[in-house]
Amino acid sequence: MTRVRTAVRLKARPTGLPGPEHWDVRQEPIAPLAPGEVLVANRYISVSPSLRAQMDAGGAYLPPAAIGDVVRARGVGVVLESRAEGFHEGDTVEGPLGSQSHYAGPGEALTRVDPAFPLPRHLGVLGMTGLTAYFGMLDIAAPKPGETVLVSAAAGAVGSVAGQIARLRGARVIGVAGGPDKCAHVVGDLGFDACIDYRGEDVRDRLAELAPEGIDVYFDNVGGPTLEAALLSLRHRARIAVCGFVADYNDIGNLRGARNYLRLLETRSRMEGFSVYDYADRYPEGRAALAGWLTSGAIQAREHVEDGLERFPDVLRLLFGGAQVGKLVLKV
Repeated sequence: MTRVRTAVRLKARPTGLPGPEHWDVRQEPIAPLAPGEVLVANRYISVSPSLRAQMDAGGAYLPPAAIGDVVRARGVGVVLESRAEGFHEGDTVEGPLGSQSHYAGPGEALTRVDPAFPLPRHLGVLGMTGLTAYFGMLDIAAPKPGETVLVSAAAGAVGSVAGQIARLRGARVIGVAGGPDKCAHVVGDLGFDACIDYRGEDVRDRLAELAPEGIDVYFDNVGGPTLEAALLSLRHRARIAVCGFVADYNDIGNLRGARNYLRLLETRSRMEGFSVYDYADRYPEGRAALAGWLTSGAIQAREHVEDGLERFPDVLRLLFGGAQVGKLVLKV
């Protein structure tokens, strides 16, 4: 019997926020496995801003998807069949499984993971999300004990982990999040020292109150006005780690440089972009550290789970409405 999968393919490139008309959700046959390949039943898909970046013809920090492609997405699932050395039926694996119900492809792209953890966690704090926070905060931002760290999108997938890592390093951590409930989560559950509600407070004014002597680190997930406020608050030799710019993903053609960038010169500060893919040879180090902190309770994690692969177009839009707390994942 021919196996069938459900796949979400890019139908058209959007201008602005993508909608259902930009996707083609279809059923299609799965070809027999070639040597070195595995068949995986995808259980959960990571829904991240990089999915939106792929939809533009020029891409962003990842190559663009072609029209008709299954858009690249990290996933976690269970091996159904294997013709690849090192993988067996029943193994739990994580990797670029794609926005589809089944992955049939090279086993070398996949990593076996510990099924004792909840599966969505392997796409969040134990996956690329956590690794992004780990390397971005420790290698790029490099906070020192007693320094003041600002983290935008602090209730989100990367920001929530990045801020907790800074706290573990002995820094004072201020988050920026949208709404009082998110700010309460950031302070009460994640242990940040303070949180600015950008929807109800002026970020620049509130930051001046919370950090009158300025900030030493800004971990930037959003760009836009929050970045401009952070630039005005830099202390001498401050560091900005540029992780993402979700405020502009849906209007990439009109992206403008941040005002106030001369503060980098005035304060002798550094602003550096990075990609988690630059650290591939250190993923085991990062995963081990994050798993240890998670198991000991030193850091907390939360996933926002939506259900149904056919809802992929709508779930992607949630990223830009600010409804989720923690890592957004889609249950297949």
